[in-house]
Amino acid sequence: VPYLEAQMKDRGFALAVVGNTITTPMGIYSDKITEIAALEEGATFGIPNDPTNGGRALLVLQQLGMIKVDPAAGLVPTVLDITENPKDLSFKELDAAQLPRSLADLDAALINTNYAIASGLSPKEDSIAMESADNPYVNVIVVQEGKEDAPWVKTLLEAYHSDEIKAFIDESYHGTVITSW
Repeated sequence: VPYLEAQMKDRGFALAVVGNTITTPMGIYSDKITEIAALEEGATFGIPNDPTNGGRALLVLQQLGMIKVDPAAGLVPTVLDITENPKDLSFKELDAAQLPRSLADLDAALINTNYAIASGLSPKEDSIAMESADNPYVNVIVVQEGKEDAPWVKTLLEAYHSDEIKAFIDESYHGTVITSW
């Protein structure tokens, strides 16, 4: 939704969200520690360098109690918006696709599910912490504004939000993708 909202604002798209689909939660991965509590003071943390995912990573760390960010930054905080950093973590902002390859040079990194899987990491098995399913980064079904009440939209949502689709997603993605309806 944050990416969609930015695109609508920047490009003048007239779109409306009509339903939720899935969430691919970010995970924290490390070659050096096996639990987030073992992260030492002054550790180097890798986060994506794009505004949406970098901000998302910082919000995950806040959710886990590792840092606090200025609420005025909304969904796109940067490292400059960190107001509390009790472990004095340092942040290395890298291209999201490079984070899995950089684990050897970092103490830990927040990695998007698609890049983790593509690098042979299992979010369910290899992550030491995961983003909560209760977050604004759910993927959504979108239609042109004014078409939200079209009969086909209701049919689409009923079909997609079925137990069969939920079971298919759970089975196909082995619990690494969360249904969000």
